[in-house]
Amino acid sequence: MTWLELADGVYARRYEELDLTVGLVVGGERCLVVDVRGDVDQGAELAAAVREITPLPWSVVYTHAHFDHAFGTTAFLPCDVWAHEGCLTELTTYGDGARLKWIQHYLGEKRPEMAEALERTEITLPDKPVVDTAEIDLGGRTVVLRFLGRAHTDHDLFVHVPDAGVIYAGDAVENAEAGFSAFSFNDGSFLAEWPGVMDAILALEPKIIVAGHGDPVDTAFIEKHRDGLRELVALKSGIAAGDLTTDEAVARSSYPEDVTRGALETP
Repeated sequence: MTWLELADGVYARRYEELDLTVGLVVGGERCLVVDVRGDVDQGAELAAAVREITPLPWSVVYTHAHFDHAFGTTAFLPCDVWAHEGCLTELTTYGDGARLKWIQHYLGEKRPEMAEALERTEITLPDKPVVDTAEIDLGGRTVVLRFLGRAHTDHDLFVHVPDAGVIYAGDAVENAEAGFSAFSFNDGSFLAEWPGVMDAILALEPKIIVAGHGDPVDTAFIEKHRDGLRELVALKSGIAAGDLTTDEAVARSSYPEDVTRGALETP
């Protein structure tokens, strides 16, 4: 649990639990918290940590609806909560089911304290939905919220701090070198569209990209895994065309078997 200062007033905070990375952007009048951790207690810890950096009024943004990024809001209220409009839909439709799923997960791991914290957690729905882009004036610094396309989810929202050259990417980017896969595929991921999202990140010419899990990365990391995504798209197309079996595709992939199979199983 440490703050990394990426640029003046621009921070990432790293956690051992799920190797999660959240963010903080401080302006002259307000600050913006990027993701809020996964339950009411974790969110309270983060809120206290933000107050170690700044006393300024805060707003919150969710990069996407998954519990570890969006369930810890209670300690920040009342405040504006920004997210893509698809995140609002996801949380409204599936949020409580996800909460119950993770309660059972932590019980199965014999971590009852984590399950109990989730039982006490109330999901806060975003009240500032974003369609394509939105700007937040923090006082002398503008943060741009950008929907760059479908990737990890259909509602990935990127938090761009242009004056610092920093982009918070949520789980559209994960840092494999920190022990996680470069990508986290699920039945709501969009493999074929993901390389284009990586190109859109590169087009913004950032200096630093904050991954949703693991340490921040640079554009070389994005280029490498954009090309890796294209390889996975080609392997999946080969299977669809009957040119490859799934096992042959796994054998040819540059990525570990679990990552490759996850990619091949996306809709």
